[in-house]
Amino acid sequence: MSADSISIDVRTEFLTGESHPQGDKYAFGYHIAITNNGREAAQLISRHWIITDGDGNKQEVKGLGVVGEQPNILPGETYSYSSFAVLQTSVGTMEGSYDMQRPDGSRFRVPIRPFLLALPGAVN
Repeated sequence: MSADSISIDVRTEFLTGESHPQGDKYAFGYHIAITNNGREAAQLISRHWIITDGDGNKQEVKGLGVVGEQPNILPGETYSYSSFAVLQTSVGTMEGSYDMQRPDGSRFRVPIRPFLLALPGAVN
């Protein structure tokens, strides 16, 4: 079991009702699907996000699990969850990693490539 055995799919959306552009508050939802393509279970232990707004300001978020859970993802299964981030600009990015644990207790890190958070029409 390695990072290559885990695939991460991300979908984002602008949250109009939670955003206040006149106050430089832009809320974005992100929906993540984590698929275990390996031959043994993998438990998501912790997350690490780096959120960068359009001005280059960075926020770092670390914590146990995701949305209050530390899911154990069996071979062939997908775990999905949704969360959100708030930026002071209409465009930004998120990237990071998940720390996963094998059944024998050893750990490995799964990188999450940068993905775009953008107000619709803000980026061509």
